[in-house]
Amino acid sequence: MHIAQNISLKNYNTFGIDVKAKYFVAVSTIEELLEVLKLDEYPEKLLLGGGSNMLLIQDQNKLVIHVNLKGIFIEDETNDSVLIRANAGENWHEFVLWCLDHDFGGLENLSLIPGNVGTAPIQNIGAYGVELKDTFVSCDAMNIETQKVSTFTNEDCNFGYRNSIFKHEVKGKYSITSVTFRLTKRNHPLHMNYGAIATELEAQNITNPTIQDISKAVISIRESKLPNPKEIGNSGSFFKNPVISKVKFEKLQDNFKDIPSYPISDTEVKVPAGWLIEKAGFKGKRFDNYGVHKKQALVLVNYSDAKGSDILNLSKLIQKTVLRLFDISIEAEVNIL
Repeated sequence: MHIAQNISLKNYNTFGIDVKAKYFVAVSTIEELLEVLKLDEYPEKLLLGGGSNMLLIQDQNKLVIHVNLKGIFIEDETNDSVLIRANAGENWHEFVLWCLDHDFGGLENLSLIPGNVGTAPIQNIGAYGVELKDTFVSCDAMNIETQKVSTFTNEDCNFGYRNSIFKHEVKGKYSITSVTFRLTKRNHPLHMNYGAIATELEAQNITNPTIQDISKAVISIRESKLPNPKEIGNSGSFFKNPVISKVKFEKLQDNFKDIPSYPISDTEVKVPAGWLIEKAGFKGKRFDNYGVHKKQALVLVNYSDAKGSDILNLSKLIQKTVLRLFDISIEAEVNIL
């Protein structure tokens, strides 16, 4: 295990922002993570996983720890379900494909989401009507200060829309080391009524889809709308979809007849942030080497060598404009560091 100095983080964040870590180390075992966290000479530490849900706006004058723990394990199973534990450093999409190869259902709608398994609970990642919390059983996490490992159950995590205890009460205090899911082995419940999944399946002439078909449909949809971070720097959806009252939504309909929504409760609806941003005139707008993606207004992109501060300022301009036009506040999904 070697602690390097002045290392570029360009290849460790999906935005491809070129900032430096004053100190950098990659850990591939629990023992190495424990050892590094005990190093008192580096009082400030930053845990880094897949780098998919962050915007780096400055050099990190601390010890950046790249958590690269690998391994997927079957913990328990019955005729109907299976308990799977995946270590934090596993790539999320590759883990989903592993589950599909074994015909384990529940994660197929979350195909092609960037990032690693260990950071997925922090965000409670979700797509096409499914969220991580739907199959999440628990996660093990190491306290950064005491190095004690604790288990957080689904209830402990206090999951919400793109939210969890790891973004609030215990933010920055734990490093998730593994995540356990309960998946189905047969009679898989299929979620295909959200977004364009049904349309995509119909286009492929699939009438009795499998979980593998659902995954392929999701991948096809995402690839048609979202840029590949390996080709254009981005973090996927930059903003959360705002939730507003039905009363407010009905007032907005007076001026915007085509404003879409999804019911949340008897009194609230969710409005697509992408629609708001597109209506505000930002979809496809480019500012030199950064901008808003031409196919998906939710995605801010780094075309070449943009600074994190450039993208942050663009996000603030979008928020300000949407608030002025619609009286709706949209919140960033990504962590600003």
